[in-house]
Amino acid sequence: MIRIDVCIETVYPDIPYEERIKRVSRLGYDCVEMWFHDSGNKNLTAIGKALKNNDVALNNLVVNSPDGSTGGYLVKSEDRQTYLKRLAEVMKVAKSLGCSKAITCTGNCVEGLSRQKMKESVIETLSEAAVIAGKNDFTLLLEPLNTIVDHPGYFLDSANEGAQIVRKVNSPNLKLLYDIYHMQIMEGNLSSFIEKNIDIIGHFHSAGVPGRHELFDGEINYLFILELLERLGYSGSFGLEYVPAMADHNESLKAVRKYIAEK
Repeated sequence: MIRIDVCIETVYPDIPYEERIKRVSRLGYDCVEMWFHDSGNKNLTAIGKALKNNDVALNNLVVNSPDGSTGGYLVKSEDRQTYLKRLAEVMKVAKSLGCSKAITCTGNCVEGLSRQKMKESVIETLSEAAVIAGKNDFTLLLEPLNTIVDHPGYFLDSANEGAQIVRKVNSPNLKLLYDIYHMQIMEGNLSSFIEKNIDIIGHFHSAGVPGRHELFDGEINYLFILELLERLGYSGSFGLEYVPAMADHNESLKAVRKYIAEK
């Protein structure tokens, strides 16, 4: 069975992160993910203890923000050292929490730079980053995002182009993060893309479309997709990165877990 992880940034927003870990553990989830290690008043010591005491794994952190304002832009070559310095910091924190993966974003498009120039910068920076990651037994997850609803101006809004970049870098330490929610909005044709590119996909994100709510509330047949991943032998995690529409987040996570179990 594919391991399901819960993004603890989008659930239980009013309680500390270590308490969120305890709550999802009590619901039967044994893996979580977070965004930035230095945002949201995170107590990393308490988080580390909560992970250990509740036998919960941390799948990934995030290196840089979608718009590039935190951690640097991949699309700007002059930001390369800023990004690589941030990567070193994130890897150190991740390792201290038993984690060996981090999501990376491209940053928004930059006025005055051609799309080709920005793409070249992304490839060059990720090529350097992948070498560093390899020396640290670490994996970077490149994430395409939608520019229609959530991230206007973001450079990488195509999973097909993301796959091209990952294949160009050609490193086992750089994989694609396929966010089903974002790519249903941008490209659709989900199953075909997954089948063609499963060899370079290192993680999945999920949420209902439209609205980014519970997986069973929308136009995507997630049970079909999960069955497909099992047939393809996918061995990574499948992340729940949705914003509950249900007021009780415990009940929401219970309902999603029950839904997934139906496959």
